[in-house]
Amino acid sequence: MNNNAMFKISYGLFVITAKENGFDNGCIINTAQQVTTEPNRISVTLNKSGKTHNMIKNTGVFNISVISEDAHFELFKHFGFQSGASCNKFDGFEAAKRSDNGVLYITAGINSYISAKIIQEIDLGTHTMFIADVTNADIISDTLSATYAYYHSNIKPKPNEKKIKKTVWRCKVCGYEYEGEELPEDFICPLCKHPASDFEKIETSNIV
Repeated sequence: MNNNAMFKISYGLFVITAKENGFDNGCIINTAQQVTTEPNRISVTLNKSGKTHNMIKNTGVFNISVISEDAHFELFKHFGFQSGASCNKFDGFEAAKRSDNGVLYITAGINSYISAKIIQEIDLGTHTMFIADVTNADIISDTLSATYAYYHSNIKPKPNEKKIKKTVWRCKVCGYEYEGEELPEDFICPLCKHPASDFEKIETSNIV
């Protein structure tokens, strides 16, 4: 079976945000979707090891900021390449506003936001799927939503070519890179928590 076929499914990209005990946090996900229109409900799926997951589980509310095609790579680095367990992602981050549910949403590089309240949780082992009622929503711009494919083709920087040889294993989900001749079978991406099977080997020529 060729598991790479799974990456041909079209995904949107989102910043999911939460607030607990005065602390704001958020991360990049590609697992938000509408499940019903009447009532208006969405689902999101998060890895249990992430701080945002625990905050949402504890508080029952969150916001989804829909990333648009005019987003810069810095948005993905800021919310996807560092952990809220070790830093305050909103410290000094100005492109955010607080919605009626008290949770921040992103205001730059997105085209809309959705506020939601959890009504059901589904345990998926390593992840939790949250089913939630939409409590508020608004459109920020008319720019098209960025898909997973658009991110890889137009937003994520291409590697600079230099005559330095090394072996890199790149996460197909978030772009995290592990350097080494072999990737451990039990390796888990420190950013998006996907397993070693979601990494691809990048050949060793002209990659920095």
